[in-house]
Amino acid sequence: MREWIIEHVSASVPRVSYKSPLHQMTQSTPTCLWNDSASIDELTHSIEDGAVGATCNPVIAFTVLKKEMATWRPRIEALLREQPTATEDEIAWTLVEELSVRAAKLLEPVFRQQGGRNGRLSIQTDPRLFRDTEAIVTQAIRFSRLAPNMIVKIPATRAGIGAIEEATARGISINATVSFTVPQTIAVAEAVERGLRRREQEGKEVASMGPVCTIMVGRLDDWLKVVMEKEGISVEPGHLEWAGVAVFKKAYEIYTKRGYRLRLLSAAFRNHMHWSELIGADAVISPPYAWQQRLNKSGIEVTSRIAQPVDPNIVNQLVTHFPDFRRAYSEDGLAVEDFDSYPPTRRTLRQFIAACGDLAGLVRDVMVPNPDQA
Repeated sequence: MREWIIEHVSASVPRVSYKSPLHQMTQSTPTCLWNDSASIDELTHSIEDGAVGATCNPVIAFTVLKKEMATWRPRIEALLREQPTATEDEIAWTLVEELSVRAAKLLEPVFRQQGGRNGRLSIQTDPRLFRDTEAIVTQAIRFSRLAPNMIVKIPATRAGIGAIEEATARGISINATVSFTVPQTIAVAEAVERGLRRREQEGKEVASMGPVCTIMVGRLDDWLKVVMEKEGISVEPGHLEWAGVAVFKKAYEIYTKRGYRLRLLSAAFRNHMHWSELIGADAVISPPYAWQQRLNKSGIEVTSRIAQPVDPNIVNQLVTHFPDFRRAYSEDGLAVEDFDSYPPTRRTLRQFIAACGDLAGLVRDVMVPNPDQA
């Protein structure tokens, strides 16, 4: 990992020059950087900017394997020989696990240094299990044992909330995903707290756990833009770019006031404010590597903005014109029973589930090559 460049102005007062805006953020604020990819190359470069975490899911795994097929094809062929009765789906999830373990190895030094708070690889449970609490927990247990520094992604669905509590009670650090709203972040936090209290009552340790709750800020923005086009709504230019930021800032304020023992994580980047407006938070930002490069070239000043509220006029316009924003922004805007039917949840689950098929298809092309393309 590259280190700061220290230029001594005097023997007692060093001046610190940072390599990049993200490097400055990671070294001078409590805001952490996680890389939204399990690509070894991308994670290696992200660590140079101070990244202390990474993630893997079917979408990411498919992207990495397709891009690095020359490297991974021999491994797929070996797995097919080793597991002669396995389906393409089973081989695909073996690859997800292996990608995750490789990336986790890079993060182990940070994991040890920071006592489990960071240095974790976030691996996602099968999105097709989103309605089955027991199945989610069973897979979470398996994934948590792949490496000492795993954190398991569980969707903030109706069944997922119960799984989050149970997994936490079993000592598994969780990353709640498929989450877009203040009500979801509160339900996740309360589930984690219940799980932590259960462990404490049993005399088990919780200090080394590092749970987080993701807000997919850009996906909320995406959905409101779809609604705007469908319903012919007109709002001030740029206002929809603030929707996810407004939800994140409100959730962060609630987390801080209530003292929840997990952090928020910003994901699904669509604009620089999904980073710049959250600087200074005791939270995580998790941009894809391409966005990290873009942010490092932005020239945006690294200064704490988390406490700066979103313009009330923007919030009021969004609340007035978009019922789905109002549901996302209000503490009681959604009941747990409504999580699965919330449109951004459905859109995201559909994409994640489709990616499972894409990943299996990639393996199928090796398992049963297409004779028409020979």
